[in-house]
Amino acid sequence: MPESAEIVLVGCGCPLRGMGWYHAVQLLGDKCESAKLKYVIEPWFLGGGKDGPGGKEFAEWAATVEGVGFHTSLADIPAVVEGTKRCALVSGRTADNPKLVGEAIKAGCSTIYLEKPGAPTVAELEAMKKEAGDAGVPIFMGYNKNVCKYVSKTREFAAANEGSHVTFVSNNTYEDNDASLGECFERNCEGMLKNMAIHELALVVSFFDVSVDNIESVVADKSFSSMKTLKGPSGKEWTDFDKIKFTIKTKTGKEVSVQADRCGGDVTYGFVSNSEGEEVFRYNMPDEDDLENVKKLADEYPGAMAYFFSQDPDYITVKERVGKACVTGGDAPGVATIDIAVETLKVAEFLTPTLMEQLK
Repeated sequence: MPESAEIVLVGCGCPLRGMGWYHAVQLLGDKCESAKLKYVIEPWFLGGGKDGPGGKEFAEWAATVEGVGFHTSLADIPAVVEGTKRCALVSGRTADNPKLVGEAIKAGCSTIYLEKPGAPTVAELEAMKKEAGDAGVPIFMGYNKNVCKYVSKTREFAAANEGSHVTFVSNNTYEDNDASLGECFERNCEGMLKNMAIHELALVVSFFDVSVDNIESVVADKSFSSMKTLKGPSGKEWTDFDKIKFTIKTKTGKEVSVQADRCGGDVTYGFVSNSEGEEVFRYNMPDEDDLENVKKLADEYPGAMAYFFSQDPDYITVKERVGKACVTGGDAPGVATIDIAVETLKVAEFLTPTLMEQLK
């Protein structure tokens, strides 16, 4: 059995900005003993985008990387060497993922790590699930909050204290003005619940029995929530939540809340309320222990996206567990599967019109 899986990173993106680039940085820094970067597939910056914005930065970074093959297509990489296990880490545009999963299977990948939400629609995600299932290739999802410390700490406290109610809070750092939010709405045009808050929906699907069939009720907190119609840079108008809070009750008797704010800051957290509605517990991401690591990484990679650093340990955990699963053929404990992703996307598609109607 090989000691580590060879990773094919599909979709690197621009240094300091692309999630794929940060995956590469961690792998090249030997952060995951069960996952080693072997190939980078980057069709844009090695092709039509090489002379455009970010192209120069990508070329300069790629020139510093040793022992890794750079290609424009999965079809270009050599066949898998006997005794080797190959895993695709797909971190490109969501709309490209259905095609890329098929190409990864053809390229000999026996495991696939797919960044959230996986595909633009439930139908496409279900088709990918079937294609991979027929080929015997498990798909794990980059829902890294599933393995986050703040999630486990919040759930542990709630489980130990009867009458507890959990709320998962996601914040982002957009400026609270129409230009900033309009650009955000257009760039993330799938909508907040399929984008920023999809991690929180994966949590409630994974740990609170939430599914479309099991939702008894969903109620928006109108005092917190806000929905706007704004023009994006193209001049087209987009309607989305700039902040939303809602509570889901399931038919099996569970209750959980989600809160997301595009302009809420840079701290994500979980909190627990008692039966009187008073907050009795809160755990932040990053916590005090992680803040030191955040500062160190910010100094090491000035100008990089801040969220890379706060979630750095969790990205490592997911890659390590998926790499190990690829090598052993076993499970990746705590890591979301494509089944979770399908249900999460179904929940997002159900909740969006339901909550929009309540906020009209």
